[in-house]
Amino acid sequence: MLNAKSIFYRTIKGACVSLAGIILGFGLRPYKMSYREVKYFSFPGELLMRMLQMLVLPLLVSSLITGMAALDSRASGKMGVRAVVYYTTTTIIAVFIGIVMVLIIHPGKGSKDEFTKQEKIEQVSPADAFLDLIRNMFPPNLVQACTQQFKTQYGKRVVTVKVLVNETLFSLNNGSQELKREEVIPVLGTVNGINALGLVVFSMCFGFIIGNMKEQGQPLRDFFDCLNEAIMRLVAIIMWYAPLGIMFLIAGKIVEMDDISEMGGQLGMYTITVIIGLLIHAVIVLPSLYFIVTRKNPFVFIAGLLQALVTALGTSSSSATLPITFKCLEENNHVDKRVTRFVLPVGATINMDGTALYEALAAIFIAQVNDMDLNFGEILTISITATAASIGAAGIPQAGLVTMMIVLTSVGLPTDDITLIIAVDWFLDRLRTTTNVLGDSIGAGIVEHLSRHELHGTDPEIGNSVVEENETKKCCHSSSGFSLPEFFLFLHVIPDGLDDGEI
Repeated sequence: MLNAKSIFYRTIKGACVSLAGIILGFGLRPYKMSYREVKYFSFPGELLMRMLQMLVLPLLVSSLITGMAALDSRASGKMGVRAVVYYTTTTIIAVFIGIVMVLIIHPGKGSKDEFTKQEKIEQVSPADAFLDLIRNMFPPNLVQACTQQFKTQYGKRVVTVKVLVNETLFSLNNGSQELKREEVIPVLGTVNGINALGLVVFSMCFGFIIGNMKEQGQPLRDFFDCLNEAIMRLVAIIMWYAPLGIMFLIAGKIVEMDDISEMGGQLGMYTITVIIGLLIHAVIVLPSLYFIVTRKNPFVFIAGLLQALVTALGTSSSSATLPITFKCLEENNHVDKRVTRFVLPVGATINMDGTALYEALAAIFIAQVNDMDLNFGEILTISITATAASIGAAGIPQAGLVTMMIVLTSVGLPTDDITLIIAVDWFLDRLRTTTNVLGDSIGAGIVEHLSRHELHGTDPEIGNSVVEENETKKCCHSSSGFSLPEFFLFLHVIPDGLDDGEI
């Protein structure tokens, strides 16, 4: 774990990056930059996003395959059950917090007239969305799954219907008439983006099979393990550029956002309600769970995750943050690699605490805006649907807006009213993504603690390789002076501390 000096440096560094982006963004707002100028200004942040997204696919596949192959069936089964129980528990708690906060604060009280609708949200049937989730779990083409995922689209077709018509009231001869009508039908389509769910399912099954093949599967295990280590070395390089990219990502979003002074009272209260709910879950609930299970200081653990949390805040994507989360957990908090390789990719796909809280809260807020009183059964329906919908939410920016339509449809709320909250969604999306990443990371720490006996019983060298590698580098560096990366680290404005064993 980190020492007090490293914790202080990382806290200051993370705060400085975020603060610098906020100050820079608000400082440039008076200049009224054009859309083209904003895009040019945000280019360093766009580069960071592209770098991280470049590594997501190979990292997700290699980490899951090596993680599953390194565990025997008994250990992986128990670890999987613990991870699922943790995911389910924290998601239900998050939904409960969101519902309680929106019912207590009641931010939707007032008139609906102050809202201005901005854009049209594509309608989607809850049944089709659920079927798309199942389809994406089993992609027929793995190459296609690397770039596209299935999403039902809607087309129109003309249907001819024959209707029997009586010519007269007492006539025995009936005539027929053909009527044509137009109906909307679901059509299987695709959208751009990595099908993470399908790759997770395939990688877990493939890794499990390789693990059971023993010596025959060793060459494949070595290949994917080497690929995973190479990707992590690339992540170490990108982390040097990350603070600059995050600063421009945050500043660019602030420059292009709408005028805050035009935000209505209801929307402002809604934003405050979401922030309070996310803070309660991230600062109280998740650390408390970690402390209750492990009996360790959760805030020391969280301090090692600061770079991942700041990256999540800047990128608004838990999938793009995945490489940084791996690095922070394995090298800063020394979490067993077999646990991170198994828990993090699955968590980034299905564990969405912040999204579940947000969707439940937003649904009840929209009901309050429309002056609709929800009974206990409808609130329970919202909680169950929000929990299920968050599992199907992709780890990409503003994916919660799409899945929230399922929540609204479940209780008969108007789906068009999602446009009421779009004005602040870009900001809240960053906060709930940070909560999602924190939940995944604390889950990895809890699962490792609960699985420590199984991990010690199965080839502990694999899980400790990161620690041993760092210790070796320390010895080598102490005998031969600074290496090139350590020299630059020493010259860094706010150093991370040379005693952490980081490159």
